[in-house]
Amino acid sequence: MSELAERVISGDARALARAASIVENRRHEADSLLRELFPRTGRALVLGVTGAPGSGKSTLVDALASELRREGKTVGILAVDPTSPFSGGAILGDRIRMQAHYADPGVFIRSMATRGWLGGLARATTDMTLLLDAAGFDVILIETVGVGQDEVDIARLADVTMVVLVPGTGDDVQTIKAGIMEIADVFVINKADLPGAQKLEREVKANLKLSQGPQDWMPPVVMTVATERSGIAEALAAARSYQKTSVRRARSPDLWRLRLREMLRERVLERLPLDELDRAAADVAERRRDPYAVVQELLERVVPVDLRH
Repeated sequence: MSELAERVISGDARALARAASIVENRRHEADSLLRELFPRTGRALVLGVTGAPGSGKSTLVDALASELRREGKTVGILAVDPTSPFSGGAILGDRIRMQAHYADPGVFIRSMATRGWLGGLARATTDMTLLLDAAGFDVILIETVGVGQDEVDIARLADVTMVVLVPGTGDDVQTIKAGIMEIADVFVINKADLPGAQKLEREVKANLKLSQGPQDWMPPVVMTVATERSGIAEALAAARSYQKTSVRRARSPDLWRLRLREMLRERVLERLPLDELDRAAADVAERRRDPYAVVQELLERVVPVDLRH
């Protein structure tokens, strides 16, 4: 095992920060490092927090981290933010919004820019999750970019997906949308001290009864006021209850199938020069070539013949 991998496993914060930069920047040694670390993964609870902009996700993540630290758990936080058009970095910088944990050696916080990646996550989020898992964190909290009903990649990564709603901003309408409704393992109605919270709770529960078929798990609806740390322990308890069900264990092979397909797609695209793709796109747009022949030609160049038969 490499020295860097050993230092990550031992809990060296500087080594972890260096490894995180290697992984996030897709440097050539990233894959070999992750291969070394992968056998050490699978122990952490990965909790995804997603929802519409303004629902208080960052405050909720901060409150969850505080509750977990009170329990003596170590916490890794991946906060995915929109990308700056100038620096390419994360615009909002969640480390600023979580200053209470900044000097806590039991908490590791990483802001990640989406860099044009869709689905509410950054491209390297899965790899970063495995890295923190191997480093020995008990719980990994992933806060997505504010998402709509079809940006649901977090459900492919997290052990438990927590969908955050807030009364009075159209979330009662949003619950009718199938995408964001179906990925929730736990619903959290944050800012529950605002008018309309009880109404939103009734509507979510009513929609669940209409849309959910027979299953082992009915997503609970938890009321929180994250700024006051109210309902946080209950939200964590609901997440842990789902983690123990057979539903999550049964989904695991399907989730890894999706991840492997995504990894294969990325590796193929990484082997194709961007200028060649640009030329091919121009040819197709001008009808000089058809897209099916282009794809076949590029595939033949990237995938060895013995793998295609």
